[in-house]
Amino acid sequence: MSQFSKQEVATSFSRAASSYDNYAKLQQQVGDQLLAMVPSGAEQQIRQVVDLGCGTGYFIPRLMDRLQPECLTGVDLAPGMLSYAREHHAADNIRWVCGDAEALPLAGGSVDLIFSSLAIQWCENLSRLFAEIYRVLRPGGQFVFSTLGPESLCELRAAWAAVDAYQHVSEFVPLPQLRNSIGNLQEVRFEVAPVQLLYPELRGLTNELKRIGAHNMSAGRPEGLTGKRHLLAFRDAYEAYRRDDGLLPATYEVAYVVLRKPE
Repeated sequence: MSQFSKQEVATSFSRAASSYDNYAKLQQQVGDQLLAMVPSGAEQQIRQVVDLGCGTGYFIPRLMDRLQPECLTGVDLAPGMLSYAREHHAADNIRWVCGDAEALPLAGGSVDLIFSSLAIQWCENLSRLFAEIYRVLRPGGQFVFSTLGPESLCELRAAWAAVDAYQHVSEFVPLPQLRNSIGNLQEVRFEVAPVQLLYPELRGLTNELKRIGAHNMSAGRPEGLTGKRHLLAFRDAYEAYRRDDGLLPATYEVAYVVLRKPE
């Protein structure tokens, strides 16, 4: 079970919609990597596509170009994200659905391919998620997704742990647990790779997390404002990770996965 409140996740990302694309460096980099794993429309006929957790719709034009589907459906839990996406990526064969990945408002056996980049880590019940994916995919359909593992932002977590015992960084499901939740879907590909972003100053990272709506939403986070002395101690602890080139790293554990519904 996730530690995240779905309503809080939806509200946080809705508020971040207008600033998201300007700060979502990780999301864009990982999504581009994932997109390269998606079969092109020339390789196989794909009529119905879903971008699950579509956010601002950043990957909608890219999916349209690569797959040439009859219809592409953007699904997201955050109404603010969908409003932004609809405004910036409208087309006759694109539709938008505000919905929960664990209770998809889509017909069974209706989708050829589901693309989802850095979204399912916010789900509450992975077994229920994968059961829904299985339900809506047609036989032979694919679920191509990326997600974050628990080693993500390890530097940030360790720096805070040197200061206090609160949970300051969102925690994600261990990848073996994720793998054990896929149910009746067949594993085609499962790759895990670190992605490291670099910052001149720590505030670049913390501001980025705030601007994309991905700040700490775990149940064990501290209540109220963090005192100045704590913040200074945290900053000093993070300085231990500064590299020889003068930059501070933020490392993410990213899984790239392709699953298939048996025919």
